[in-house]
Amino acid sequence: MSEEDMMKLRARDLRRLRVLHQVLEKRLTQVEAAALVGLTDRQVRRLVQRVRREGDRAVVHRRRGQPSNRRVAAGLKAKVLRVYAQQYGDFGPTLAAEKLAERHGLVVSKETLRGWLRAQGIDHFGRRPRLHRAWRARKAHVGELVQLDGSHHAWLESRGPRCVLMAYIDDASSRVWARFYSHEGTWPALDSLFRYVQCSGVPLALYADRHTTYKSPAEPSVADQLEGRLPQSQFERCVADLGGHIIHAQSPQAKGRIERLFGTFQDRLIKEMRLAGIRTLEAANEFLEGYLPHYNARFAVQPAQPGDLHQPMDSEERLHRLLCLKTTRVLRRDWTVAHEGQLYQVHDQVRATQVVVEDRMDGTIRITHQGRALQFHAITARPVKEAPASPRVYIRRKPVKPLPDHPWQKRLLPERRKAATTTMR
Repeated sequence: MSEEDMMKLRARDLRRLRVLHQVLEKRLTQVEAAALVGLTDRQVRRLVQRVRREGDRAVVHRRRGQPSNRRVAAGLKAKVLRVYAQQYGDFGPTLAAEKLAERHGLVVSKETLRGWLRAQGIDHFGRRPRLHRAWRARKAHVGELVQLDGSHHAWLESRGPRCVLMAYIDDASSRVWARFYSHEGTWPALDSLFRYVQCSGVPLALYADRHTTYKSPAEPSVADQLEGRLPQSQFERCVADLGGHIIHAQSPQAKGRIERLFGTFQDRLIKEMRLAGIRTLEAANEFLEGYLPHYNARFAVQPAQPGDLHQPMDSEERLHRLLCLKTTRVLRRDWTVAHEGQLYQVHDQVRATQVVVEDRMDGTIRITHQGRALQFHAITARPVKEAPASPRVYIRRKPVKPLPDHPWQKRLLPERRKAATTTMR
């Protein structure tokens, strides 16, 4: 056997060759040799015959060193790399392979594309090392815990305004609901919760960070300390009124499921919206309505236990009544209430000094006292006082000095009274 043929032999080939030589020397049977090399005895008989006929090179596979029958055509490889460079330069291999097949009909596996890109020196998609965190098992039921957060990012890149993605992800199934807003605050949080409850129901618990929208930064008042309660933000109170409660995370790593979701969306969703030409907030939300069902169908998992613990909401009117901003205002003696620069006249005469004004998401307001709605109307213009017929003339009077025997003078000390009398004379 030549030195070139020996170079083609691998460790597996050398092991098989030693066993086959023992078969030829009658030291092993073909059945024993088959068990040693992991082949059938029929294949061993074939290899023995080939070794007798061709020598040691018979153990080398005849296709070794030749192009694979399953190789990708060179023209397809060149076209794939050209399209990738033109349109998908910042895409990872997985998403790029999906878009090449979906939009261009160029079918190639993600690992094949990964190898081609690395051969070209493109490796920006490599995973970065991450710190090890303690693993927490998923909740068993859907609706048992839902993670909530907002992500500030250039979601529309340079094509549109910066916005915030408010997202909800179920801990048991990883099912996602999300919507874009111009900012992260109380009204966007309430609107997103309203839409989520309409879609899925009220979860048992929400897991959010310590943003002032979700946790009040105020110090407990004396009344709070006496009643053993903590100050609540408007969002916390609304969640409590719905029958749920909020768990506040102590670190971003504690709510890692939604943080990883934002990492995925900041890669995939941005590029999907770029390909779709999304430029406005309204178009982005419309795109999400069609994108999320496909995303959930692919990435959602089966929960450990059947059953949905979301509490359904019976009416939209009740949901509007619970998800609102409540502000305590003073009820004046003329039965008027001032709120947000507007004056309201209350019709019901109640024995109260304070009422609660509820601002709803539909733009309407409601004034209540001890949970009972009060009738009122907005005062559009205050009454204007009529000007007097003739202007008043103010006459300046000369100051009057009291007489020495005036009762006021009797309050003075004798010395001061004597001095005052002498002055008057």
